[in-house]
Amino acid sequence: MVNLKGRDFLKLLDFTSEEIEYLINSAIDLKNKKRHGVPHRYLEGKQVALLFEKDSTRTRCAFEVGAKDLGMEVTYLGPTGSQMGKKETIADTARVLTRMYDGIEYRGFDQTIVEEIAKYSTVPVWNGLTNEFHPTQMLADVMTIKEEFGSFQGKKLVFCGDARNNVGNSLMVVSAKLGMHFTCCAPKELFPEEKLVEECQKICSRTGGSITLTEDIMEGTKDADALYTDVWVSMGEAPELWEKRINLLKPYQVNMDVMKNAKENAIFLHCLPSFHNIGTTIGKEIYDKYGLSEMEVTDEVFESSHSRVFEEAENRLHTIKAVMLETLR
Repeated sequence: MVNLKGRDFLKLLDFTSEEIEYLINSAIDLKNKKRHGVPHRYLEGKQVALLFEKDSTRTRCAFEVGAKDLGMEVTYLGPTGSQMGKKETIADTARVLTRMYDGIEYRGFDQTIVEEIAKYSTVPVWNGLTNEFHPTQMLADVMTIKEEFGSFQGKKLVFCGDARNNVGNSLMVVSAKLGMHFTCCAPKELFPEEKLVEECQKICSRTGGSITLTEDIMEGTKDADALYTDVWVSMGEAPELWEKRINLLKPYQVNMDVMKNAKENAIFLHCLPSFHNIGTTIGKEIYDKYGLSEMEVTDEVFESSHSRVFEEAENRLHTIKAVMLETLR
Protein backbone atom coordinates (compact mmCIF):
# COMPACT_ATOMS: atom_id res chain seq x y z
CA MET A 1 0.00 0.00 0.00
CA VAL A 2 1.44 3.35 -1.07
CA ASN A 3 1.44 6.02 1.64
CA LEU A 4 2.83 9.46 0.77
CA LYS A 5 1.57 11.34 3.85
CA GLY A 6 4.09 13.93 5.00
CA ARG A 7 6.36 13.49 1.96
CA ASP A 8 7.95 16.37 0.06
CA PHE A 9 7.51 16.45 -3.72
CA LEU A 10 10.80 17.91 -4.96
CA LYS A 11 11.85 15.72 -7.90
CA LEU A 12 10.67 12.44 -9.39
CA LEU A 13 14.03 10.78 -8.74
CA ASP A 14 12.87 10.65 -5.09
CA PHE A 15 9.84 8.48 -5.96
CA THR A 16 9.44 4.86 -7.00
CA SER A 17 7.63 3.82 -10.16
CA GLU A 18 4.76 2.54 -8.02
CA GLU A 19 4.46 5.85 -6.16
CA ILE A 20 4.37 7.83 -9.42
CA GLU A 21 1.68 5.55 -10.84
CA TYR A 22 -0.26 5.89 -7.59
CA LEU A 23 -0.27 9.68 -7.95
CA ILE A 24 -1.43 9.45 -11.57
CA ASN A 25 -4.26 7.08 -10.63
CA SER A 26 -5.25 9.43 -7.79
CA ALA A 27 -5.32 12.31 -10.28
CA ILE A 28 -7.55 10.34 -12.67
CA ASP A 29 -9.94 9.62 -9.81
CA LEU A 30 -10.02 13.30 -8.78
CA LYS A 31 -10.62 14.34 -12.39
CA ASN A 32 -13.61 12.00 -12.62
CA LYS A 33 -15.00 13.35 -9.36
CA LYS A 34 -14.67 16.96 -10.52
CA ARG A 35 -16.24 16.27 -13.90
CA HIS A 36 -19.19 14.49 -12.31
CA GLY A 37 -19.71 17.07 -9.58
CA VAL A 38 -18.74 14.73 -6.75
CA PRO A 39 -17.57 16.80 -3.73
CA HIS A 40 -14.03 15.98 -2.56
CA ARG A 41 -13.21 18.52 0.14
CA TYR A 42 -10.97 16.02 1.91
CA LEU A 43 -8.61 18.65 3.32
CA GLU A 44 -11.20 21.02 4.81
CA GLY A 45 -9.63 23.64 7.07
CA LYS A 46 -6.02 23.22 5.94
CA GLN A 47 -3.93 26.15 4.67
CA VAL A 48 -1.26 26.21 1.96
CA ALA A 49 1.30 28.86 0.95
CA LEU A 50 2.39 29.36 -2.67
CA LEU A 51 5.85 30.91 -3.01
CA PHE A 52 6.34 32.11 -6.60
CA GLU A 53 9.66 33.69 -7.61
CA LYS A 54 8.68 33.05 -11.26
CA ASP A 55 5.22 33.94 -12.55
CA SER A 56 2.98 31.27 -14.03
CA THR A 57 -0.50 30.70 -15.41
CA ARG A 58 -1.02 26.93 -15.20
CA THR A 59 0.97 26.21 -12.03
CA ARG A 60 -0.62 28.98 -10.00
CA CYS A 61 -4.16 28.27 -11.20
CA ALA A 62 -3.76 24.53 -10.67
CA PHE A 63 -2.53 24.94 -7.09
CA GLU A 64 -5.17 27.54 -6.21
CA VAL A 65 -8.16 25.78 -7.79
CA GLY A 66 -6.93 22.38 -6.63
CA ALA A 67 -6.50 23.54 -3.04
CA LYS A 68 -9.96 25.11 -2.97
CA ASP A 69 -11.54 22.00 -4.53
CA LEU A 70 -10.01 20.05 -1.65
CA GLY A 71 -11.43 22.50 0.90
CA MET A 72 -8.22 24.41 1.65
CA GLU A 73 -7.42 28.10 1.87
CA VAL A 74 -4.52 29.55 -0.13
CA THR A 75 -2.03 32.39 0.37
CA TYR A 76 -0.21 33.43 -2.81
CA LEU A 77 3.19 35.11 -2.37
CA GLY A 78 4.38 36.38 -5.76
CA PRO A 79 7.84 37.57 -6.84
CA THR A 80 7.54 40.65 -4.59
CA GLY A 81 5.25 39.07 -2.00
CA SER A 82 7.82 37.86 0.52
CA GLN A 83 11.20 38.82 1.92
CA MET A 84 12.75 35.42 1.17
CA GLY A 85 16.32 35.82 -0.05
CA LYS A 86 16.16 39.61 0.29
CA LYS A 87 15.70 40.60 3.94
CA GLU A 88 15.16 37.08 5.24
CA THR A 89 17.05 33.86 4.62
CA ILE A 90 15.44 30.89 2.90
CA ALA A 91 15.77 28.90 6.13
CA ASP A 92 14.05 31.58 8.21
CA THR A 93 11.23 31.96 5.70
CA ALA A 94 10.67 28.20 5.74
CA ARG A 95 10.62 28.10 9.54
CA VAL A 96 8.05 30.90 9.66
CA LEU A 97 5.74 29.42 7.01
CA THR A 98 5.90 25.90 8.44
CA ARG A 99 4.35 27.23 11.69
CA MET A 100 1.42 28.80 9.84
CA TYR A 101 0.69 26.46 6.93
CA ASP A 102 0.04 22.78 6.29
CA GLY A 103 1.91 22.75 2.96
CA ILE A 104 4.30 24.99 1.01
CA GLU A 105 4.75 25.24 -2.77
CA TYR A 106 7.84 26.83 -4.33
CA ARG A 107 8.31 27.90 -7.96
CA GLY A 108 11.51 29.66 -8.88
CA PHE A 109 15.19 29.21 -9.52
CA ASP A 110 17.80 26.69 -8.29
CA GLN A 111 16.73 23.26 -7.07
CA THR A 112 18.84 23.97 -3.98
CA ILE A 113 16.27 26.59 -2.90
CA VAL A 114 13.30 24.20 -2.76
CA GLU A 115 15.57 21.59 -1.14
CA GLU A 116 16.53 24.11 1.56
CA ILE A 117 12.90 25.07 2.17
CA ALA A 118 12.12 21.38 2.64
CA LYS A 119 15.10 20.94 4.97
CA TYR A 120 13.74 23.56 7.39
CA SER A 121 10.04 22.75 6.95
CA THR A 122 8.04 20.30 9.03
CA VAL A 123 5.18 20.25 6.48
CA PRO A 124 5.21 18.91 2.89
CA VAL A 125 7.00 21.09 0.32
CA TRP A 126 6.08 20.87 -3.38
CA ASN A 127 8.24 21.87 -6.34
CA GLY A 128 6.21 23.95 -8.80
CA LEU A 129 9.29 24.43 -11.04
CA THR A 130 13.01 24.97 -10.59
CA ASN A 131 15.81 25.46 -13.11
CA GLU A 132 16.60 21.75 -12.94
CA PHE A 133 13.25 19.95 -12.55
CA HIS A 134 9.52 20.36 -13.19
CA PRO A 135 7.92 17.30 -11.54
CA THR A 136 4.29 18.47 -11.40
CA GLN A 137 4.35 19.06 -15.16
CA MET A 138 5.60 15.52 -15.72
CA LEU A 139 2.67 13.97 -13.88
CA ALA A 140 0.29 15.86 -16.16
CA ASP A 141 2.24 14.76 -19.24
CA VAL A 142 2.21 11.06 -18.45
CA MET A 143 -1.40 11.24 -17.28
CA THR A 144 -2.27 12.62 -20.73
CA ILE A 145 -0.35 9.77 -22.38
CA LYS A 146 -2.16 7.20 -20.23
CA GLU A 147 -5.56 8.72 -21.08
CA GLU A 148 -4.69 8.62 -24.79
CA PHE A 149 -3.15 5.16 -25.05
CA GLY A 150 -4.38 3.32 -21.93
CA SER A 151 -0.86 2.96 -20.53
CA PHE A 152 2.60 4.48 -20.71
CA GLN A 153 4.72 1.31 -20.40
CA GLY A 154 6.74 0.83 -23.59
CA LYS A 155 5.57 4.06 -25.25
CA LYS A 156 8.10 6.14 -27.17
CA LEU A 157 8.28 9.77 -26.04
CA VAL A 158 10.47 12.12 -28.06
CA PHE A 159 11.61 15.54 -26.86
CA CYS A 160 12.84 18.01 -29.49
CA GLY A 161 14.82 21.04 -28.36
CA ASP A 162 16.96 22.09 -25.40
CA ALA A 163 17.06 18.81 -23.47
CA ARG A 164 19.18 20.26 -20.64
CA ASN A 165 16.30 22.34 -19.28
CA ASN A 166 13.92 21.37 -16.46
CA VAL A 167 11.38 19.86 -18.86
CA GLY A 168 13.92 17.81 -20.82
CA ASN A 169 15.53 16.56 -17.60
CA SER A 170 12.22 15.66 -16.00
CA LEU A 171 10.81 13.93 -19.09
CA MET A 172 13.86 11.70 -19.18
CA VAL A 173 13.46 10.87 -15.48
CA VAL A 174 9.72 10.10 -15.63
CA SER A 175 10.18 8.02 -18.80
CA ALA A 176 12.86 5.94 -17.10
CA LYS A 177 10.76 5.50 -13.96
CA LEU A 178 7.69 4.33 -15.94
CA GLY A 179 9.42 2.06 -18.44
CA MET A 180 9.00 4.36 -21.42
CA HIS A 181 11.43 4.83 -24.31
CA PHE A 182 12.75 8.39 -24.17
CA THR A 183 14.49 9.97 -27.14
CA CYS A 184 16.17 13.38 -27.07
CA CYS A 185 16.50 15.13 -30.45
CA ALA A 186 18.92 18.02 -30.06
CA PRO A 187 22.37 19.31 -30.98
CA LYS A 188 24.98 17.60 -28.81
CA GLU A 189 25.70 20.72 -26.81
CA LEU A 190 22.06 20.71 -25.65
CA PHE A 191 21.95 17.04 -24.62
CA PRO A 192 21.10 16.37 -20.95
CA GLU A 193 24.00 16.21 -18.49
CA GLU A 194 25.87 12.92 -18.71
CA LYS A 195 25.50 12.19 -14.98
CA LEU A 196 21.69 12.41 -15.17
CA VAL A 197 21.63 10.31 -18.35
CA GLU A 198 23.63 7.59 -16.59
CA GLU A 199 21.32 7.68 -13.57
CA CYS A 200 18.27 7.32 -15.82
CA GLN A 201 19.85 4.46 -17.75
CA LYS A 202 20.33 2.59 -14.47
CA ILE A 203 16.65 3.11 -13.68
CA CYS A 204 15.75 1.84 -17.17
CA SER A 205 17.62 -1.40 -16.52
CA ARG A 206 15.00 -2.11 -13.83
CA THR A 207 11.89 -0.78 -15.58
CA GLY A 208 12.44 -1.84 -19.20
CA GLY A 209 12.65 1.71 -20.52
CA SER A 210 15.46 3.21 -22.61
CA ILE A 211 17.28 6.49 -23.24
CA THR A 212 18.36 7.55 -26.75
CA LEU A 213 20.20 10.75 -27.65
CA THR A 214 20.39 11.80 -31.31
CA GLU A 215 21.10 14.86 -33.42
CA ASP A 216 18.95 13.47 -36.25
CA ILE A 217 15.34 14.60 -35.78
CA MET A 218 13.89 12.29 -38.44
CA GLU A 219 15.72 9.29 -37.02
CA GLY A 220 14.71 10.21 -33.48
CA THR A 221 11.01 10.85 -34.15
CA LYS A 222 10.46 7.72 -36.25
CA ASP A 223 7.54 5.67 -34.87
CA ALA A 224 7.11 7.92 -31.83
CA ASP A 225 3.91 7.73 -29.78
CA ALA A 226 4.28 11.30 -28.49
CA LEU A 227 6.32 14.29 -29.63
CA TYR A 228 7.13 16.97 -27.08
CA THR A 229 8.84 20.35 -27.32
CA ASP A 230 9.38 23.47 -25.23
CA VAL A 231 10.36 27.09 -25.79
CA TRP A 232 13.93 27.61 -27.00
CA VAL A 233 14.86 30.10 -24.27
CA SER A 234 13.51 29.21 -20.84
CA MET A 235 12.09 31.60 -18.26
CA GLY A 236 14.86 33.40 -16.43
CA GLU A 237 17.46 32.93 -19.18
CA ALA A 238 19.03 35.97 -20.85
CA PRO A 239 17.17 37.38 -23.90
CA GLU A 240 20.56 37.56 -25.64
CA LEU A 241 20.40 33.77 -26.04
CA TRP A 242 17.62 33.93 -28.64
CA GLU A 243 19.86 34.29 -31.71
CA LYS A 244 22.15 31.45 -30.67
CA ARG A 245 19.26 29.13 -29.74
CA ILE A 246 17.36 29.91 -32.95
CA ASN A 247 20.39 28.96 -35.01
CA LEU A 248 20.90 25.78 -32.98
CA LEU A 249 17.29 24.64 -32.74
CA LYS A 250 15.61 25.65 -36.02
CA PRO A 251 16.35 22.13 -37.39
CA TYR A 252 14.47 20.67 -34.38
CA GLN A 253 11.19 22.51 -34.88
CA VAL A 254 8.17 20.20 -34.67
CA ASN A 255 6.45 20.76 -38.02
CA MET A 256 4.01 18.55 -39.90
CA ASP A 257 6.80 16.65 -41.71
CA VAL A 258 8.23 15.71 -38.31
CA MET A 259 4.77 14.91 -36.94
CA LYS A 260 4.02 12.61 -39.88
CA ASN A 261 7.31 10.80 -39.24
CA ALA A 262 5.87 9.58 -35.93
CA LYS A 263 3.14 6.97 -35.64
CA GLU A 264 -0.15 7.76 -37.35
CA ASN A 265 -1.92 8.15 -34.00
CA ALA A 266 0.94 10.03 -32.33
CA ILE A 267 0.11 13.00 -30.12
CA PHE A 268 1.83 16.35 -29.69
CA LEU A 269 2.56 17.73 -26.21
CA HIS A 270 3.90 21.07 -24.95
CA CYS A 271 4.13 22.38 -21.38
CA LEU A 272 3.10 25.90 -22.55
CA PRO A 273 3.36 28.77 -23.15
CA SER A 274 4.20 28.16 -26.80
CA PHE A 275 5.50 30.40 -29.57
CA HIS A 276 3.52 28.91 -32.47
CA ASN A 277 2.52 32.28 -33.95
CA ILE A 278 3.20 36.00 -33.48
CA GLY A 279 0.27 36.57 -31.14
CA THR A 280 2.50 37.32 -28.14
CA THR A 281 4.85 40.19 -27.32
CA ILE A 282 7.92 37.96 -27.50
CA GLY A 283 6.63 36.21 -30.62
CA LYS A 284 6.23 39.56 -32.36
CA GLU A 285 9.68 40.71 -31.23
CA ILE A 286 11.28 37.53 -32.59
CA TYR A 287 9.43 37.96 -35.89
CA ASP A 288 10.54 41.58 -36.21
CA LYS A 289 14.16 40.72 -35.39
CA TYR A 290 14.66 37.31 -37.00
CA GLY A 291 11.72 36.88 -39.39
CA LEU A 292 10.40 33.76 -37.60
CA SER A 293 6.61 33.60 -37.27
CA GLU A 294 6.76 30.15 -35.60
CA MET A 295 9.45 28.74 -33.35
CA GLU A 296 9.58 25.40 -31.51
CA VAL A 297 6.33 24.18 -33.12
CA THR A 298 4.37 25.28 -36.15
CA ASP A 299 0.85 26.57 -35.80
CA GLU A 300 -0.29 23.74 -38.09
CA VAL A 301 0.87 21.10 -35.60
CA PHE A 302 -0.20 23.05 -32.52
CA GLU A 303 -3.77 23.37 -33.81
CA SER A 304 -3.91 19.90 -35.41
CA SER A 305 -5.83 16.80 -34.37
CA HIS A 306 -2.55 15.43 -32.97
CA SER A 307 -2.34 18.19 -30.36
CA ARG A 308 -3.24 17.40 -26.75
CA VAL A 309 -1.73 20.54 -25.22
CA PHE A 310 -4.92 21.79 -23.60
CA GLU A 311 -5.88 18.37 -22.22
CA GLU A 312 -2.33 18.29 -20.84
CA ALA A 313 -2.77 21.78 -19.36
CA GLU A 314 -6.03 20.75 -17.66
CA ASN A 315 -4.29 17.73 -16.19
CA ARG A 316 -1.95 20.06 -14.30
CA LEU A 317 -4.93 20.73 -12.04
CA HIS A 318 -5.76 17.11 -11.34
CA THR A 319 -2.17 15.92 -10.83
CA ILE A 320 -1.26 18.84 -8.55
CA LYS A 321 -4.43 18.18 -6.59
CA ALA A 322 -3.35 14.54 -6.23
CA VAL A 323 0.09 15.59 -4.94
CA MET A 324 -1.46 17.87 -2.30
CA LEU A 325 -4.07 15.32 -1.28
CA GLU A 326 -1.76 12.32 -0.98
CA THR A 327 0.94 14.20 0.96
CA LEU A 328 -1.45 15.98 3.34
CA ARG A 329 -4.25 13.57 4.19
